[in-house]
Amino acid sequence: MDVEFLKPEYLTLLVLIPLIIFVHFYSLKRGRKQALKFANYEAIRRVTGESVVSKNILILFLRIAIVLFLILAAAGTTIWYTGSTTDYDIVLAIDASSSMLAEDYSPNRLEATKSALLMFLDNLPGKINVGLVSFSGASFIRAMPTDDIAKIRKAVLDLEIEIVGGTDLGSAIITSANLLYGHPWPKVIVLLTDGQSNIGIPPQDALEYIQEQRMIIHTVGIGTEQGGLIGEIGAAFKLDENTLQDIAAATGGLYFKPVDEQSLRNTFLQISQFDRKPLNKDLSLYFLILAIIIMILEWTLVSTKYKVI
Repeated sequence: MDVEFLKPEYLTLLVLIPLIIFVHFYSLKRGRKQALKFANYEAIRRVTGESVVSKNILILFLRIAIVLFLILAAAGTTIWYTGSTTDYDIVLAIDASSSMLAEDYSPNRLEATKSALLMFLDNLPGKINVGLVSFSGASFIRAMPTDDIAKIRKAVLDLEIEIVGGTDLGSAIITSANLLYGHPWPKVIVLLTDGQSNIGIPPQDALEYIQEQRMIIHTVGIGTEQGGLIGEIGAAFKLDENTLQDIAAATGGLYFKPVDEQSLRNTFLQISQFDRKPLNKDLSLYFLILAIIIMILEWTLVSTKYKVI
């Protein structure tokens, strides 16, 4: 579980706490000196007892708590934790480079991926917005995140090979993250590729870019070790598994390496049923309520039992 402050500049107000402590004890000392000026001080002491100081310490603690909770409320204190939910937003980032025409999957990698994606869309639980990005040496937004699954299905069916050469995983991650920016639900990216990132933004730089957005990235490496034919041309399988594993591990996601069409479909089925997501809870209102309750308690004590005569 992590703690995040949406407005950390308000934490500078914590310097008020030592000031409150100083003023409290200074006031006690000054008040004691004033009391000694009265001839009947000993009589007052016998009436009030020796518990005056301890009572004042309790009031001090209450006042510190009030200030602390008000500062935490103003700072937008939020906790992040991993929990189960079927409500989230997801972007499918699909490699559309020419090597996706390799025929080691039937009828080829791209068509097998499209078939698996359609099954994935049919098995989505809960309330989910889905977006679609295709990439090669550049990234292309094929569908903005929406709960209109029929629209996403059409975008999947329309996926084609991109003419821009190379594979830019970093750009695919950033483009996908930008589509999810500002969404209130947990955010998930599924990154599928059959090659190495050999152009554009390094994947590690992309991860640093989205680090604060707490997105999960599941990575899928598609292609057999033997590779496949594109027409009469052989397509070698040069997948950078280490990079894909690192991307998934750094974001709390999973890495998959399906070896055929059935395992590819099973991969997307498993992703659709994976309900562990990064969740957050804004504690600002709770801290504000606590501050108000303690403020009322402190005012009541000071006005009655702890009243200074």
